[in-house]
Amino acid sequence: MASPALHGGVIGGVIGGMAEHRPAEAGATAHSPGRQRAAALLVNKVTPVYPPLARQTRISGTVRLHAIISKNGSIQSLEVISGHPLLVRAAMDAVQQWRYKPTLLNGEPVEVDTTIDVIFSLNQ
Repeated sequence: MASPALHGGVIGGVIGGMAEHRPAEAGATAHSPGRQRAAALLVNKVTPVYPPLARQTRISGTVRLHAIISKNGSIQSLEVISGHPLLVRAAMDAVQQWRYKPTLLNGEPVEVDTTIDVIFSLNQ
């Protein structure tokens, strides 16, 4: 797989993918020696509904979310990093329903710490 990015769309919006995936480890940093990365494979993606008020006021942009994907592939934790307030709820409601194939590291399921970008575009 060349890139972990995911692409998809909805009328009036495009969903982006994960910028980075890493197993969640207490105390570990991206620069830790021996750090292994694992890509999460999205198996069920719910597309967000473009909020009517955001569409009417011509608001578009990216909602960036920090997620922890559980060992079973469900979204365990979801926090907003950035994004327009009128777009955040729609992005979170959709991403909370996403499901991933469990990520294995050395044959064992692990939690994955990732960033997800949900892009809302009026031109799509």
